[in-house]
Amino acid sequence: MSRYRGPRFKKIRRLGILPGLTNKKPKAGNTLRNKSFYLKKSQYRIRLEEKQKLRFHYGLTERQLLKYVHIARKARGSTGQVLLQLLEMRLDNILFRLGMASTIPAARQLVNHRHILVNERIVDIPSYRCKPQDIIMAKDTEQSKTLIQNYLNSSSRLKVPNHLTLHLSQYQFKGLVNQIIDNKWIGLKINELLVVEYYSRQS
Repeated sequence: MSRYRGPRFKKIRRLGILPGLTNKKPKAGNTLRNKSFYLKKSQYRIRLEEKQKLRFHYGLTERQLLKYVHIARKARGSTGQVLLQLLEMRLDNILFRLGMASTIPAARQLVNHRHILVNERIVDIPSYRCKPQDIIMAKDTEQSKTLIQNYLNSSSRLKVPNHLTLHLSQYQFKGLVNQIIDNKWIGLKINELLVVEYYSRQS
């Protein structure tokens, strides 16, 4: 299944706020109407919706998300926590959490168009896995800096989480990855155990 490119508001009306997909929020009336319509949900539907939240928030294809689940299962520790850490340490998500892009799709576009440096080298792979002490910067061109300045000036910018640091100056925008993210700083209200259960029951 390919990456979702349809109406974003349609998804947040059904699944709730997904800051990585869009900075819009459903109106209170829409949310209440949806909740009353789907008042009785099957256990399968509950797990499916949690999985869909994860997929649409991070802008992944079904195949990509399944791949991350397989990696998380092989790692030490809680599968759900490792899965969230893997997704949060993606370059496109790091840019979004730093406020250098308004959404994860916008961050992905910055990376694809070669506007971003990691440790002073151009990286054009949005799924690049960042590590502690990585330095993320805008390329030293007027176009790259203007694009990121526009995002940083946005009033809807979220608070930078503790595992990241953003350094701003007149001529440079620099983000630093301090450590692997702690789960309390995950930018999405999600029950990751239900996502793991969903894939466990599919296999």
